Amino acid sequence: MQVFFLVAFFEKKNKILVRKGSIELDEYHEVTVIVPCYNEATTIKGTINSLLNLDYPKDKLKLIIVDDGSKDDTWQIIKEFEKPARLDDSSHSGGYPNIKIFHKENGGKYTALNLGLKHTETPFVGCLDADSFVDAQALKRIMTYFYDKNIMAVAPSVIIYNPKNILQGAQKAEYDMAIYTKKMLAFLGGIHVAPGPFSIFRKKVFDDLGPYKHAHNTEDQEIALRMQEHHYSIEHCPDAYVYTIAPNSVKKLYRQRARWNYGFIRNVMDYRRLLFKKKFGTIAFFTLPSGIISVLSVIFLFGMVTYGLIGFIIKKILQINAIGLSHTITSQSFNFDLFFFDTETIFFISIILYISVITSLLLGRSILEGKFRFSFDMLFFMIIYSVIAPFWLLKAIFNVLISKESSWVLEREVRMVKKPNATTI
Repeated sequence: MQVFFLVAFFEKKNKILVRKGSIELDEYHEVTVIVPCYNEATTIKGTINSLLNLDYPKDKLKLIIVDDGSKDDTWQIIKEFEKPARLDDSSHSGGYPNIKIFHKENGGKYTALNLGLKHTETPFVGCLDADSFVDAQALKRIMTYFYDKNIMAVAPSVIIYNPKNILQGAQKAEYDMAIYTKKMLAFLGGIHVAPGPFSIFRKKVFDDLGPYKHAHNTEDQEIALRMQEHHYSIEHCPDAYVYTIAPNSVKKLYRQRARWNYGFIRNVMDYRRLLFKKKFGTIAFFTLPSGIISVLSVIFLFGMVTYGLIGFIIKKILQINAIGLSHTITSQSFNFDLFFFDTETIFFISIILYISVITSLLLGRSILEGKFRFSFDMLFFMIIYSVIAPFWLLKAIFNVLISKESSWVLEREVRMVKKPNATTI
């Protein structure tokens, strides 16, 4: 997979568009951005302000904020963007005439998005997670891709905002690499996720294909697969930057990734009709199969490691029974000898794999910053993810086997973080 991406990069690198500074569009289309939120009192104000600060004509930008039954102060904060309205009116047009706000009983993110779609009248629509913040130029840069009438959706580059610990730093490296891999998939026509942070669609997508679905709490994967099935093109804009707050603990990251992987597995099962069908191209022969191989590989490797560990324990128990504990400990000795250096094929494949991952990390960083720059975040990413990623994937597989879905509500815990100043992003 890494080699395939690298070949695509060298073939297409001159087509990677990264612009600096402000740009102007030939025509400014009306765009609606829906912000679904649940228990986002610490971030929602910054999210809305970042949208209001977009360098885009205010009369062309519509915002729909949907509170999905929050239990904290989210709704009270959202109402700061309104002016007095009739008490019998479920929507409130606020002090900002381009903002509509809605409050509904909790039903899940997809229901909040669909409520926003119901009230969308513009030819373009997107969404922004309530813990994310957009760069002022993001919308303009995305809209340039719609000059091509065949492009039906454009995904941005998602960047970790202000990482404060090693775990968030590792996620930053992962997200930087994703800028590179997402762009390669776009070149190949194989994008399978239109991420919640600021993907923009032609409204025609939902008019033709229907609204968001529950999709195992991964509606952004499902809508992308639905688009791929109907041959609706998805692009990636590498210089449209969206900042998101990363989980700051292993528990939160584990829960998030277990949900993502559970959703991927279930969505692949739902769209298995796409697999290995020539008319569906890259998504059928590369994107989905590579994900399936990853799942099967983890199952196989976990089994092999478990088998090896059990064998090691049994061997030591027999050794202790034969010669005693003290002799077992004292009999262990280590003398370095190059003769015993591992020269099996798997060792060299592992070395090549890690080199290719580092290369992908550097390429992602170069697209983002315009230069190759190694950081310890990359090292933390490889170490941390090598240890804990198999566990959240195994958890996802287990949940699939017992049909236990992860919950968007459980994940949206109140984030005790300092509100970012959207004007400084």
